[in-house]
Parts: sequence; C-alpha cells; structure tokens
Amino acid sequence: MTPQLQVMVVDDHPMWRDAVARDLQQAGYAVVATVGEGRQALRVAVAVRPDVVILDLRLPDLPGVEVARGLAASERPPRVLVLSASGEQEDVLEAVKAGASGYLVKSASREEFLSAVRRTAEGEPVFTPGLAGLVLGEYRRLAGRPAPEGGPRLTDRETEVLRLVAKGLTYRQVAERLTLSHRTVQNHVQNTLSKLHLHNRVELVRYAIERGLDQA
Repeated sequence: MTPQLQVMVVDDHPMWRDAVARDLQQAGYAVVATVGEGRQALRVAVAVRPDVVILDLRLPDLPGVEVARGLAASERPPRVLVLSASGEQEDVLEAVKAGASGYLVKSASREEFLSAVRRTAEGEPVFTPGLAGLVLGEYRRLAGRPAPEGGPRLTDRETEVLRLVAKGLTYRQVAERLTLSHRTVQNHVQNTLSKLHLHNRVELVRYAIERGLDQA
C-alpha cells in the first residue's frame, strides 16, 4: 500500500488555509499541520516532517522565500510548492532560487492545484503555465559561460532523459516519448542527480541548459 502523502499548509489567511487543507484531505492527502507564520512553519516542519509544504510568500513575520530557504537547509528538507497571489517574475525567480520546487498562482483551479501537489511530491518542478518558460529563460541567461570539460559520464539513456527533462517535459511525457515506465524515468533521473551531485530537478535542468541539451 502506498504511504499517504504528508502535506503542511502555510498561509496567513485562515479561510484560505482551511479551504486548501480541506481540498487536500478530500483528495486523500494527510494534512499534518496548518500554520499562519513563517517562523512557526520552520519549527513545526521539523516536528511533523511533511513530504510537501504548500507555502504562501506573504507572511506576517518572515518572507516566504526565507521560509523556503530554511526548509531547504533542514536535515530532512520537504519539497516546497509556492501557492501565491503574485505571478511577478521577481517573486517566481526568488522562490525557485530559495529552493522551491514549483510555483502556482492562487487563481489555479482545484484540479490544477491537486495535480501540482502530486507532481511536486514526485520530484517534478511545477509552474503555472507561462512561468516555466520564465524560469528556464533565467537559467539560460545565467548559463552564459562555456561548460567545463570532463566530469561524470552519463549513459546514452541518462543523457536522452536529461535532454527531454531540460525541454520541460514531465516524467510521464518522457516515459511516453521513450516508451519507458514512469518508474524507470524516475530511476534515470535519480541516478543522474547522484552522479552529478545535484539535489533536485531544478538544479538538473540548469545543468542541462548550461550544456545546451535543451536545444538538442
């Protein structure tokens, strides 16, 4: 039996926080905590160890990006999905740089939100349509230096998976394109992360873009 996904909700608006928690519970997720302040979120996360944290950026005591940064630096970092009213470029990029796995605006539908939570738990970067291109564009801008020679050697299959991931395909889309199982694609990604000493798929996409694999 698959373990129930453990989710924590961080938002300073009680009615919105309760509505998000209710949607998660109705979808079969275990809501292990709901909190309204950033410092409280960091303390509670250590105690309840959620798999995914749903995080608002506007909190009364601590900016959401600082909470994301603190969660990313914890001993057992959860995956962070930002759920914000803002779709501003600066907010999106700051959240990703702080360690967020994905970014969804609050105008998203219930179905989009629940899908984003599941995909975040699976290790996929999830963004409101239009924001994924923004993040990839920023990585391309940062990747204006030649890629270093040498380094770990990837297999042909790992390179092929990495190329499709860098193009923005989900694991399921990669699996369909290469006629592989979803689990096999996940295993290739995990092996690649281990070889390259990277921590998450966002870092992996940046690595691929630095080497031009997203243009291959």
